[in-house]
Amino acid sequence: MPPYDPSAFPPFAVTVDLVVLTVRRHALCTLVVRRGEAPYQGRWALPGGFVQAAEDLGAAAARELVEETGLCAHDPASPPPVPTNGAHLEQLATYGAPDRDPRMRVVSVAHLALAPDLPAPRAGGDANSARWAPVEELLGEDEAAAAEGGGPAALAFDHARILADGVERARSKIEYSSLATAFCPPEFTVGELRRVYEAVWGVSLDPRNFHRKVTGTPGFLVPAGGTTTRQGGRPAQLFRAGGATLLNPPMLRPEV
Repeated sequence: MPPYDPSAFPPFAVTVDLVVLTVRRHALCTLVVRRGEAPYQGRWALPGGFVQAAEDLGAAAARELVEETGLCAHDPASPPPVPTNGAHLEQLATYGAPDRDPRMRVVSVAHLALAPDLPAPRAGGDANSARWAPVEELLGEDEAAAAEGGGPAALAFDHARILADGVERARSKIEYSSLATAFCPPEFTVGELRRVYEAVWGVSLDPRNFHRKVTGTPGFLVPAGGTTTRQGGRPAQLFRAGGATLLNPPMLRPEV
């Protein structure tokens, strides 16, 4: 191997950012933290941090997920353990614009995490507060800032773009995969699953047609052997996620 001089190349850092999505009060929400330090002190941002010297990217994302939510990541190719305090975690995209971080050249590898309704978050690290924010609220504020001619965006860094990409990934993947069940508890009703689709897609779905589609898709749902009245009304049958990872036929988004 020829001689290699690391000083001949400019240094840069690698971070991981997390788009953590959950459904709270029938709305798609994401975890944001208020930055306690510069840059962008006082602004809301996606959770994340620098990759440590001995970590690979997946380990760094999983560590940040535990620190921010208390959730353990599970392998997306395998069904979550039952009982579970785990979350679906997958790599989303890489963001490396030279000016995305004013401190130095920073490349971020964003990850998408999906989990059922989560409790109020606890702030940690350089964040002095944290909250679940409706996705539509954050992205709407960013669009309004852009329309006003470059006013301050709702999120620090390029996190509005990362959030938008994460939301679109979730919206598209629940069309052809069983990923929507990652937003549900281990046992759930068809109505609860329908409300996940409605929250993620931002649409209203016909209950009868939805029930027919999801129960008629091979491997999507399996009966759990019980009923519940937690949603009010008559007892509703409980289901668990089936073994299918790809849906055939897919659950296509209605055109809006």
